Amino acid sequence: MPELIWTGKYDDNGQIAAPPRTALPFQTVETVNQSAQERQMALAAASAGHNPEWRNRLIWGDKKYVLPSLLDEFAGKIDLIYIDPPFATGADFSYRAQIHPPADNVMSSGGGYSEVASSRRQSVTLDYTPNLIEEIAYRDTWGGGLDTYLKWMSDTLTLLRELLAETGSIYVHCDWRTSHYIKAQMDKIFGYDNFRNEIVWSYGGRGAKAISGQFPRNHDIVYLYTCTQNSTYNLVYEPIQYNINALPSYIRIDDDGKAFKTSPRGDYTDESVARLRAEGRIYESRTGNIRIKYFLERSGKFVYEPKLVGDVWDSIPDMMHSPVKERLNYPTQKPEVLLERIINASSNPGDLVLDCFVGSGTTAAVAERLGRRWIAADMGRFAISTTRKRLLSLDDVKPFYVQNLGRYERQAWQRGEFGDAAQQQAYREFILDLYKAQPVQGYRWLHGERAGRMVHVGAVDAPVTLDDVQAAADEFGSVMGSGANAPTTAGVDILGWDFGMEVDTEAQTVAERAGIRLRLRRIPREVMDQKAVDAGDVRFFELAALSVKQSINRRQRSVELTLDDFTMPLDGVPDDVRQKVTHWSQWIDYWAVDWDYQNDTFNNQWQSYRTRQDPKLQLSASRAYEERGERTIVVKVIDILGNDTTRRLEVKV
Repeated sequence: MPELIWTGKYDDNGQIAAPPRTALPFQTVETVNQSAQERQMALAAASAGHNPEWRNRLIWGDKKYVLPSLLDEFAGKIDLIYIDPPFATGADFSYRAQIHPPADNVMSSGGGYSEVASSRRQSVTLDYTPNLIEEIAYRDTWGGGLDTYLKWMSDTLTLLRELLAETGSIYVHCDWRTSHYIKAQMDKIFGYDNFRNEIVWSYGGRGAKAISGQFPRNHDIVYLYTCTQNSTYNLVYEPIQYNINALPSYIRIDDDGKAFKTSPRGDYTDESVARLRAEGRIYESRTGNIRIKYFLERSGKFVYEPKLVGDVWDSIPDMMHSPVKERLNYPTQKPEVLLERIINASSNPGDLVLDCFVGSGTTAAVAERLGRRWIAADMGRFAISTTRKRLLSLDDVKPFYVQNLGRYERQAWQRGEFGDAAQQQAYREFILDLYKAQPVQGYRWLHGERAGRMVHVGAVDAPVTLDDVQAAADEFGSVMGSGANAPTTAGVDILGWDFGMEVDTEAQTVAERAGIRLRLRRIPREVMDQKAVDAGDVRFFELAALSVKQSINRRQRSVELTLDDFTMPLDGVPDDVRQKVTHWSQWIDYWAVDWDYQNDTFNNQWQSYRTRQDPKLQLSASRAYEERGERTIVVKVIDILGNDTTRRLEVKV
């Protein structure tokens, strides 16, 4: 068989270079739509060593880490894979976020209203590049031209082949730029004999745009491969509509007004024919030949005949012509009917579906609606946020997990870059250099200095806590104005990968008592990518700040929470957009409450979020408890850029 060659396909020993296989544990950062009873049952089952009930998974992470990390549990167990990988050679990493105006009255959860004044009534559109990690990954994919894309695609397909069940199927969505190269790769990885179809999704129709010197491009290619000859496949039909006054000659209308077509008697016995005659399903021709009736659906003046779907799909429109309620303004969104056809054809209820480029969440949403289990992953925060909201908009959505690789990914990076834990100093100096700070010696909690302000660098495997802030403040006070490395300005910058739930608000109280001007800044994931470091693409953003009011009715054992204020970093938000935002609530896209936090995983028990159809956001939520006692409540806010902020509250009811 001819071989497709690209730079980097073979290692120095002449062997095909294997894809990276860094397997890391997943962190469950949120459970969604799970009741308190279901939560307790899951915890009890896990503590007893039993496998808890299946939960669908929405994973934030790069597929180069996600896929190897899935292998231990799911190798050979995925029934259906659909991927729509990036195949454009022109880069546009922005997404379009809608900032809705505050209404004169912003609805609260109890049916009342919170008054919000506003002089402007129009929405604001923000084109934003959410995460440079995505741009960097794109450079990894296309930065070296077709060679790097082919290497990236080969690694992906190799890992997906290992995840696919022996009866499973994989659909790979591509376009004219890469389809023939991907076909050659899939022939090698899945086997030429396991090629099933080259599906042409012809979506252009009359909307095809003229291009100088060539025919308009109005279709995508979807390749279908299986692991073996024994794969799941269900025939798929679509209805063809006919006017009752213009029916094909083989479709007839009986005396009862029912539409039908016929087929020869074949090997039906006389007994079978008698039974079918009693059911009104026998048609006799003028010459006395017996034929079998097959009734067709009829609605008014239209008759619908089911036709077997072939490999040219020309009845599925693109998103521009799909139902308005389905459109999310996500750049790579695919129509739900496209995924319905794929999922119905190559899986059965209860089967497991995987999409590691889930984007706007079409695969997960359709799999959920059709009763399949699913695993959906994407590296973009905005994609995860969009998919979460889309799933919650479904009726009776089953509980699911939101997961990431979190500190495990960072630990692996730290070990690879700086060695064992004894090399903490090298790690801190690396972060300080990116922050444009100078390292200092002789302190435990203060690690650097920048423009007269001291800098603390948080560990990779633990969030910055209020105790960390207090320790840095205490040490700052003891060394102020003494020694060669002493701080000259009453300011401290705390850098951290994650921050404890109480830090964003209570840390400022600690700083004020110590007379310190405090800044909390997040260490971005970009520091783990050498290309981002080399390109100067690393930016440290300040934390958002969230204020929540609480009202407790002890007689009714109830708590009402009201969002009181929210401030988010506005780096990258144009001035003209900022000026059109008249109320802090416009920055919030979604918020949720865990009414009984157990110091483990945020359990999303209530939520309010904006959609294109309903942009209103409830600012209050309430809960009545069955028993009196002390409760820990956690509020999570996700802003319009996909970043989350949490607030922890202690209440007594």
